[in-house]
Amino acid sequence: MPFAQRSTAAMLAATTVPGGFAAKMLAATTVPGGFAAKMLAASTVPGGFAAGKTRTIKRTSNMKKTITSLLMLVLAMAMVTSCEKDDTDFSNYRLATVDDDGDDTDITDDTPKDTTVVVVNDTITIVYNGATATVTGDTGGYVTTSGAHVTVSDEASEREMMIIVSGSSTDGSLLVYRQKKFTLVLNGVELTNPSGPAINNQCGKALYVTLAEATVNTLTDGATYATSPTNAAGQAIDQKGTFFSEGQVYFTGTGTLNIVGNAKNGIASDDFIELNEGNISISMAATAANGMKVNDGITINGGTLTIDVMADGGRGIRSEARTTINGGQTTITTAGDCKIETVDGVRDTTSAAGIKCDSLFTMTDGTLTITSTGDGGKGINCDQDVLLSGGTLTVKTTGSNDVGKPKGIKSETAIIVSGGSLNVSVKKSWACDNGTDSETPADHLTVVGEPYTKAIAKRSVIIVF
Repeated sequence: MPFAQRSTAAMLAATTVPGGFAAKMLAATTVPGGFAAKMLAASTVPGGFAAGKTRTIKRTSNMKKTITSLLMLVLAMAMVTSCEKDDTDFSNYRLATVDDDGDDTDITDDTPKDTTVVVVNDTITIVYNGATATVTGDTGGYVTTSGAHVTVSDEASEREMMIIVSGSSTDGSLLVYRQKKFTLVLNGVELTNPSGPAINNQCGKALYVTLAEATVNTLTDGATYATSPTNAAGQAIDQKGTFFSEGQVYFTGTGTLNIVGNAKNGIASDDFIELNEGNISISMAATAANGMKVNDGITINGGTLTIDVMADGGRGIRSEARTTINGGQTTITTAGDCKIETVDGVRDTTSAAGIKCDSLFTMTDGTLTITSTGDGGKGINCDQDVLLSGGTLTVKTTGSNDVGKPKGIKSETAIIVSGGSLNVSVKKSWACDNGTDSETPADHLTVVGEPYTKAIAKRSVIIVF
């Protein structure tokens, strides 16, 4: 049977299914005042919507065309309904409608916008078990192991990859070499590398980290790091923390990630980091450095982030670019004093801080609570503007000023509050300092609008919109 005949037969048959969608649509034409009835009736109104430019055509012909159009609409909607009930498993596929990493491999010039590109994943599962690790799904031969130290090397493949890790080891690690973005699922893993990072991602593209639901994942680095391994080009690779990535990192999933840092940073990226959900806790020893260290900025959209830093001069978040908080609940505590170093006969002092930002700090929503207790320890130390337009920002410093100045919020340019809630208190120095030499507290920040509460003093600032 030709396609047109089959389609017509299918439409007619659909109207005979008792209680079916198509039958209900057809029956709707008999409901007085109903939409379908009105549509049919409209075909008999001279000059009306259905009549339009077909006044010379018989009304019965118009009605037939209207009925045909309604049947076509019925079929289309029935097909949509059928698709909605389709339970096909697409777990090994992804939808690509944009060029995620700018390498022009996701969508070609011939691919229309909003076209679904289906790509099969390579899924590699790694289960750590003490001194060993079991690997499955490695159809491409990418994985090598040495005890519980696992290396995934995929420098040439264009295929999507997902790596799922679980199990535990007190002497293990994961090292990934790859040229394309990939997904890492932490599915209940407890991993300690006594001589380096627990996870080291040498891929310069996007890394999507999923914290599997209802799982607790713990990563710990060593107190000292061994000599860095070399990559395929013979170059020593970076090892900058317990969890290190050369590329950008996106955190999703509702599970828990515990980071324990003993030597360097807790989580570090030579690109940027984005937190969207999950529960992340970072605990840094006095021998370590920063809780999070990012070169190209950090954005917090959701989830819960808790950072405790003990080192002198340590920062909860150290961002060399923008810091943006759009949501979530972030709590940062620093306890270290100022770090004093002498380089080439020049004394250099580095103060601890909840957040040290080399660029713009922006907060639009969420909750950020910072406590700094060490000598000279600051809440937020920013080279450019500090902008608060929403959310709740609470900063408290209780340290002395023997070496450094324990300011609550310090900006080299401006502190601008236009919304949200701000509560800053300090034991010494200024609660807010925008770089002015004025001794008038109100000159040390800018308040835009009319807040409900506005109390500005040298060592205490409370503003509530």
